[in-house]
Amino acid sequence: MTTVIVVGAQWGDEGKGKIIDFLASRASMVVRCQGGSNAGHTVVWQGNTYKLHLVPSGILYKDAVNVIANGVVVDIPCLLQELGLLEEQGVSVASLRLSLRAHMILPYHYSMDELQEQIKGVNKIGTTKRGIGPAYADKASRCGIRVADLFDWPYFEEKLRFNMREKNHLLRSYGQEELAVEPVLEEYRHLRERIRPFVAETATLINAAVESGQKVLFEGAQGALLDIDHGTYPYVTSSQPVAGGVCTGAGVGPTKIGKVVGIAKAYTTRVGDGPFPTELFDEQGERIRQAGMEFGTTTGRPRRCGWFDVPAARYSAMVNGMTDLVVTKLDIFDGFEEIKICTAYEYEGRLLHDFPADLRVLQQCRPVYETMAGWSGSVGQCRAYEELPLPARAYLERLEQLAATPVAMVAVGSERQQTIIRREIF
Repeated sequence: MTTVIVVGAQWGDEGKGKIIDFLASRASMVVRCQGGSNAGHTVVWQGNTYKLHLVPSGILYKDAVNVIANGVVVDIPCLLQELGLLEEQGVSVASLRLSLRAHMILPYHYSMDELQEQIKGVNKIGTTKRGIGPAYADKASRCGIRVADLFDWPYFEEKLRFNMREKNHLLRSYGQEELAVEPVLEEYRHLRERIRPFVAETATLINAAVESGQKVLFEGAQGALLDIDHGTYPYVTSSQPVAGGVCTGAGVGPTKIGKVVGIAKAYTTRVGDGPFPTELFDEQGERIRQAGMEFGTTTGRPRRCGWFDVPAARYSAMVNGMTDLVVTKLDIFDGFEEIKICTAYEYEGRLLHDFPADLRVLQQCRPVYETMAGWSGSVGQCRAYEELPLPARAYLERLEQLAATPVAMVAVGSERQQTIIRREIF
C-alpha cells in the first residue's frame, strides 16, 4: 500500500519536519491531520531554513498536493502570514488545500487560553497560549466555528456573536478585558476572500488519491506521549497525535493505511510541564541542549533534555502500531565518551518495564540505565549505514532491539542529504 503515516514517537520535536520533507520527495500528496500553529517543523534545504507551523512539510515540492485536513484547528491569520513568508522565499503555495471542515482558532481562543493558564496557577499545563486547547474544547462542545461557516456569512456572524457574548461574560467575571465583536467581523470578512482559493472538501481529495494508487504521506504534529488519551495526561496536547488520529483527522479509514513510521531522537526532549524520568539537570543535559539547538521552533522555549527512554518508546510503538522507526540527531552524540539508555524504571523497590498510566507513579520513577560506548569524530558526513562508527551502529541496533521496532532511517544532521536509508519506506 502506498500510504505512510509519520508520527512523533516521543514528546514532540523529534525532527518530523526533516523526515517528512525527505519522504515528501516521493509523495504525490502530503496531509497534515491534527494540531494547530503550536506545531513547529523545521526544514533545511540548500542553505535555506523553512519553519512551518500549519503548512505541510511537502510544500517545498512543486508536484505534491499539500492538505490541511479536518482534524487541524486553523488560525487563519497565522496561516496567511506563513504562506506569505514562504512566497517571499520563492516557494509556490498554489498546491495548498484547506479543509472546509477544519475548525478555526478565533481571537477569543487566545484570551481563553491565557485565562485558563492563569486560573490554574502552579498547576498550569504549560501550553503555547495559541488558543489550541480552547478551540478543540469548543469543537467538542459543539459551538466551534468551521472554515465552511465563513462562506455562509449570516450564519458565521450569528455564531461569532453568540460565542463572543459567552466568552466575554467569562472574561468579565475574572476581571479581564472583553473583546469587541465588530473588529473581528470586519477582519474575517476580508480573510475569507483571501483564503477562498485554498478551501476544498479534503476527505474526498485524499481518498481519491489513495484509491488511485498515489503515494500519500500523512504528517503528524507533536508526539504520541502528548496524545490526549495515551499521553502523560493532563500534560498533553488537545488532539490525537497517535497514528489512529490520522484516520479521523483526515477522513481516511484504517484499512487504507500501509506503514506507520515513528520518529525519535537519539535522546529525549520535552517542552512544558509534566513528568520526564530521564531528564538531565547536569552538564550533560546542557551539552545536549546546546549541541542539538533544543529551543522550540514555535515558542523559542528551551527544551528539557535527557537520555533515550525505552519504556516510553516501546509504549509509543505499541499504541501507534509502528512498522518502522527513524532515529534523528545521532550527530549530537559526536564526541560523547558514554551514552546511556533507560531500559526500565525503578518504583518503590520494583522494576517497571512498562510505561505507567498513573502520573503519580511516573513522577516517582527512577530510570535504570544501560551504558554504551560513545564515538569520536563526526557522523555528519556518513551517507551509508556501514560508514557509521561501530559504536554508533551498536547504539542504533540496541535501540532497535529494545524498542522492538526496526530502524529504517537515521538522520546525522539537519540537511536533507544527511539522511541514511537503511530500508525503504516508500
